[in-house]
Amino acid sequence: MNIGEAAQASGVSAKMIRHYESIGLFAQPVRSESGYRIYGEREVHLLRFIRHSRDLGFSLEQIRALLGLWQDRDRPSREVRALAQTHLTELETKLAELQAMKATLEQLVRSCHGDERADCPILDTLEAGPEALTKR
Repeated sequence: MNIGEAAQASGVSAKMIRHYESIGLFAQPVRSESGYRIYGEREVHLLRFIRHSRDLGFSLEQIRALLGLWQDRDRPSREVRALAQTHLTELETKLAELQAMKATLEQLVRSCHGDERADCPILDTLEAGPEALTKR
């Protein structure tokens, strides 16, 4: 199949397939005599693996490691688990940061009258910087 068909079958855009090839995450496929990339089921399977990994938020370097582990049938599962656990910890940290941002923003929205007045605690706080948030 050509790159468009591989993109459709895998759910990865042709642009991202080219990008993955350019950074060495995905091997350059064989080419036809006219220079077109030719993809088979194996390549589509690899692209789906990459897409599913990206859907879970793994970084490109983590995906590179996961691909290596996936392709090594003698790997201990503890290595896969450790990588996934590290990513889970990173996600928990990001989630806590997002929840703190949400709480701060909710507080700012509640403090704004949202009427015809020009004064706005949201803009005042953004202008004052992080120290203004701790005073509230």
